[in-house]
Amino acid sequence: MSVKEEPSGLFDNEDSEAGGESPEGDTTGAEVMAAEESLLKKFEISVSEAEKRTGKNAMNMQETYTAYLIETRLLDAHNEGHSSLDCLWRRYSEFELLRNYLSVTYPFVVAPPLPEKRAEFVWHKLSADNMDPDFVERRRIGLENFLLRVASHPVLCHDKVFSSFLSQENGWKEALNETGLQLKTDSRLKSLNATFRVKNPDKRFTELKHYSDELQSVISHLLRVRARVADRLYGVYKVHGNYGRVFSEWSAIEKEMGDGLQSAGHHMDVYAASIDDILEEEEHYADQLKEYLFYSEALRSVCRKHELMQYDLEMSALDLVSKKQQCEELATGTVRTFSLKGMTSKLFGQETPEQREAKMKMLEEQIEEGEEQLKVQNEESRDFVQNAWLEIERFKDQKNRDLKEALINYAVMQISMCKKGIQVWTNAKECFSKM
Repeated sequence: MSVKEEPSGLFDNEDSEAGGESPEGDTTGAEVMAAEESLLKKFEISVSEAEKRTGKNAMNMQETYTAYLIETRLLDAHNEGHSSLDCLWRRYSEFELLRNYLSVTYPFVVAPPLPEKRAEFVWHKLSADNMDPDFVERRRIGLENFLLRVASHPVLCHDKVFSSFLSQENGWKEALNETGLQLKTDSRLKSLNATFRVKNPDKRFTELKHYSDELQSVISHLLRVRARVADRLYGVYKVHGNYGRVFSEWSAIEKEMGDGLQSAGHHMDVYAASIDDILEEEEHYADQLKEYLFYSEALRSVCRKHELMQYDLEMSALDLVSKKQQCEELATGTVRTFSLKGMTSKLFGQETPEQREAKMKMLEEQIEEGEEQLKVQNEESRDFVQNAWLEIERFKDQKNRDLKEALINYAVMQISMCKKGIQVWTNAKECFSKM
């Protein structure tokens, strides 16, 4: 996919103050693009190799895992040909932690997804073992793609934690924990409440949520079809190996036809053996589709965060209305609706004027605080919606460009395979003609 052709960036602590603590700064789009361009010209990022390791996990138990070597190269524009290379190793779980941090810290961003942890939607002859060398290699490519996505993002590329992830072997997790990630992470129960209890959902986000569900469904179905086609294709190619064996055996008993049959059999054997490399290449295009399968979850995540924000806003508004009603009831001495306080007053007598005045004063302070909080929440909600839709438009452009390229390349590969089949049988025809 074309993302590899995009230059990759690394946050420069000396040039910018942007970071995890202020994801919604007042930087203009032109300033962001200018800063982005300068950063991307300074650095190259790659995940150059993978290594199988054995060590102890958090439970102090022995485990086998794969570590990936990240190389960050500082390009010196003033000294052509000179570069400074930094290397460090990261586990897949560390990439997961980084992505979780970015998703929580920048809730309006459609966070780039990680490659799959275990192989899915594969043709049955391909290993689904997450330690299989071919799978590890494809995941290495996917992790590099993830870093390039983040590094080329106009907001994420400036994050300090992302910078330390690329440049500090140790200590980057401490920097991450200092951001208060755990406190910012919303509970699943709260998310579920928001989904079902928001009274005035934003129609645009509702439609986006439906679109992400449909996108996931379509790509999942496409990947299943592709796996079945690859399975059948594998069988067709391998059966040509039987042609090769039969022609070879036949050539042994034929004097005049022997050479032609032997040559035709050779073409069939070569054709049969080529399928393994072809389907490995095809798996690369499947991984590009899988990236957008996982992007659909990132879209839903933005929708859920908006639901949570809207839910908190509505709860604050209801609480403010309730306090104003209580204040009015205390001032007038009338209770409009049934309440436990009203029943208590009837059973045990009315409050003294002093008690009522103290409660009114406390409620007035709470109302003032509530109004200020509601104002802040409304501003945050407007900022979120504005930033989210700018991000979604950027994502749509990227998606259309990437999927168009992936599908065209996939079609070109299929055409190439068909031409190879035609050429094999054309060669066989010539062999038969010379007999």
